[in-house]
Parts: sequence; C-alpha cells; structure tokens
Amino acid sequence: MPVTDRPLRITVYGENRHEKQDASVQALYPEGMHTAIAHGLEATLGNLGQGTEIRIALLDDIETALTDEVLAETDVLTWWGHMAHDDVPDEVADRVVRHVHDGMGLLALHSAHYAKPFKKLMGTTCNLRWRNEGDEELVWTVNGSHPIAEGVPHPIVIPAQEMYGEMFDIPAPDELVFVSSFTGGEVFRSGCCFRRGKGKVFYFSPGDQEYPVYHQSEIQRVLANAALWARPAERERTPVQITNAQRDWFRAGDRPAEESLRVI
Repeated sequence: MPVTDRPLRITVYGENRHEKQDASVQALYPEGMHTAIAHGLEATLGNLGQGTEIRIALLDDIETALTDEVLAETDVLTWWGHMAHDDVPDEVADRVVRHVHDGMGLLALHSAHYAKPFKKLMGTTCNLRWRNEGDEELVWTVNGSHPIAEGVPHPIVIPAQEMYGEMFDIPAPDELVFVSSFTGGEVFRSGCCFRRGKGKVFYFSPGDQEYPVYHQSEIQRVLANAALWARPAERERTPVQITNAQRDWFRAGDRPAEESLRVI
C-alpha cells in the first residue's frame, strides 16, 4: 500500500463513557479505548513506513475538539461511540458530514453504525440484529485485492465478541471487503466501503467495549490499512460550488480559478 512522506493526520474520536463507568472496560482499556485505537494506528502505520500525527477528541470536549479548524487539518477521523450518540450535538455531526463530503476520510467503528454522522451519510436507519453473549467471530475477506485487506489473515479469529447480524439497514456498499460469521450461525457485512462526495467512509464492526478487540494486531492492521485507503487525495479540500453558468463560460480564458473543473 502506498505511503507518502507527509505524516497522516488522524483524529481519534472516543465517547469515553464506558471507561469511566464500567470496571470491566477499565480493566481492558485502562487508558481508554481511544488510546488503544490511537496507539495501534501509530505503531502499525509506523511499521508500514507511514508517519502519523494523531490527536484525541472526546465527547466531553467535543465542541472544541472537533471544530472546523481541527477537521480541516484531519485526513482521517475514526469514530467510536455506543451509549451516548444522542449527546453529540447536531451541529458537530453536520460539521463532520460536511468535511467528509469535502474529502476527509471517516472510519466508523462498531456501534458507530448508530453515530449521527454515519447515519446522516448513509441516509438509512442503520438498524441490525445483535446479541452480546461472547460469540466467536470469524472475519472473512471477500475482496482480497482491496487495499484494506492487504496483509490481513483469512479469516481473522476473534475469540469473543458481540454478535452483529443481518439484516443490516445500510445502502449497498460501494465495495464489500469483509463479512463475519458467528457461533450462532449469523453473518454480517462487517467491512463496508462507501464514497460520499470527495470523501471515503469505511465501516468496520468488530470492537465492542467488553472485549479486547482493539488489542489484536490483525484488527490494528485493518484500521491502519483503512486509514491509508481513506486519506484524501492530494488536492485542495474545497466544496464544489453552485454557480450560474452563462453560455460559453468554459470558453473564457480568463475565468476565475474557482470556476475551473474540480474532480469529485
């Protein structure tokens, strides 16, 4: 997978509620799930030769942690939430969606299928079946040529995990990379790629707070690959403008730069 000399700028958003309230989660993630995700990305991308600049954004300070300025300086935003989706201000969710449309990558993790930005980007309920009884999950690669599958074992074995199962009310993915099977026989589209405007979105389901999923090296490799895939192309991150197109506007040699063609 190609890397660049410029550091990959990643913002890791974490709800950080279970870590404060649940002793079992504190035992698995004493510094918070967001820290485990950040450290896994930093180490794995470093091993792949990609430098990183990673910042943490938490729900408690979301208004200042996910400003327009921060998002403009973010290549890829990872999002983990579960019990407090409704506490995310609508204006912050709209801000994230706008930056995805303009080119920022988004990795929506586990229960982020219910996160406000993800639901706004999908335009569906994002409902699914679930059961939390510690099922073994097998994550099967169904698109081995996809960059997110590079270096990933087939299957990834997760000894215990919350079951997510079909039907999953999302639009048909632009690319499906992984499907999961569970002890109870269910299957799930667990690794889905979408393009929204100039931005790329990857949904990856493994990662319930009650299991040490984000400590698994295979999961860390998936997230690192996804961050490289989702990073914006090296072009100006500017929204496509609505303009009144006068006849023969494209023939004018002195047309303003903002009127020139932008590739989405």
